[in-house]
Amino acid sequence: MAFACGCTSTREWWQNGWKVGPNYGRPPAPVANEWIDADDVRVRSESADHSEWWTVFNDPLLSTLVHNAYRQNLPLRVAGFRVLEARAQRAIAAGNLFPQSQQAFADYSRLEKPDRIGTSAPGQSFDVWQGGFNLAWELDFWGRFRRAVEASDADLSASVENYDDVLVTLVADTATTYVEIRTYQQRLAVIKANVEAQKGSLQLAEVRFENGKTTEVDVQQAKANLARTESLILPLEISLRQAGNRLCVLCGIPPRDLQPELGVLPIPGAPSDVVIGIPAELIRRRPDVRRAERKLAAQSARIGIATSELYPHIAITGMIGIEANDFADLFRSAATGGAIGPSLRWNILNHGRLLNNIRVHDARFQQLAVTYQNTVLRANEEVENALVAFLRSQDQVKRLTESATAAERAVHITMRQYQEGKVDFNRVFDLQIFLAQQQDLQVKAMGEVVKSLINVYRALGGGWQIRYGAEPTGTTEPIPAPAEEIAPPPEVIFPPLSSNLNPR
Repeated sequence: MAFACGCTSTREWWQNGWKVGPNYGRPPAPVANEWIDADDVRVRSESADHSEWWTVFNDPLLSTLVHNAYRQNLPLRVAGFRVLEARAQRAIAAGNLFPQSQQAFADYSRLEKPDRIGTSAPGQSFDVWQGGFNLAWELDFWGRFRRAVEASDADLSASVENYDDVLVTLVADTATTYVEIRTYQQRLAVIKANVEAQKGSLQLAEVRFENGKTTEVDVQQAKANLARTESLILPLEISLRQAGNRLCVLCGIPPRDLQPELGVLPIPGAPSDVVIGIPAELIRRRPDVRRAERKLAAQSARIGIATSELYPHIAITGMIGIEANDFADLFRSAATGGAIGPSLRWNILNHGRLLNNIRVHDARFQQLAVTYQNTVLRANEEVENALVAFLRSQDQVKRLTESATAAERAVHITMRQYQEGKVDFNRVFDLQIFLAQQQDLQVKAMGEVVKSLINVYRALGGGWQIRYGAEPTGTTEPIPAPAEEIAPPPEVIFPPLSSNLNPR
């Protein structure tokens, strides 16, 4: 990857398409041959379409929320406008391939010639009318302007990949927040069910105390347990409201109570297996990897731009104009004149500074090359981390389900034994606390399974394809768009680019 700073040979200049500087080649990236958990039957390595991965949860409301967020999210619109900016910058760069200066001019002046000293003759005055057009065209002899177009093309593609990366994050964040809302709702339901069960235990302890079959300690223990369990409701309600506010912002609307629109539903079910393809597919699938590669390509072209400064700038300049003392004479052939010729500008005495400028751009290229390789490494890490979390959280749900079922059975048996006077209330107290904890952990683990699968799809780079016009699976519209649009929606400001600007 090292670049020798100096003049480009004639052969290299010709082989590079009459352009100085290096032609870009994507550096190798460290990618594993297979996933660590590839032997797990729940991991499938065949190629898959993750463009609408959220549909695997079979939740129409989730699909609608994802599309609402796509249409209304404000940071996504900012990314879309950055694409428009990059497109305009590319057009400016392409315009430099043509005459860089074209100016029309016109002028009128009235000249006064004073009288001669010592005479009585009056001074003279006359008009001067001028007009014309001049042009300067620096020829792209060394490829400086074509390299600038290459850099702008790569910058444009990088802005597209940045848009897609924001979109991948948006879709995953929307789905994750929705699952968190359902998880908090389910946890609240579990806690409230335990509160009702513990109220029954308190009533039983009070009856036994009134009948003289136990002491007041049992009643106070039951009250303490009930108050403790009821205290768990408030933090969950706070978290539920905060998750709803977060979902509102993702959908581009002010925070509000989403209960009427969302209702109360179970946590979406996640499939037990996942299709993830092979590690090498990450390079072309993840927008952040493609963005890093496009930034590298842009910097490679900028090395060529810097190299072109070592060579003379050759331009053609020309002018055609008319001049007359009377406006009526302007368009006669005798009033017309012009000139055309070459010009040369060469920073021949700044050779050392120009070489160091090339070294600066080459060092930036090396930095971006390493950044690209590190981005690929991190992409592999994120997939592996999400995958192991998905697989192990499924195993955790199984264990916690068994534990919660056994705890529930133990509470029922102990309550009957306490009612019969065979055990003291301490057994009931301990088991009810344990049951509430295990059921809460079970619900949290169920939510983690779904969230970890979402993270798998996030790490795989799926979801950006939504901008190509797929319609939501759901038929409801739970979160309407704001009444006043501050910018066109993404599908308007950012139509899909042609394949030559956004290679897949």
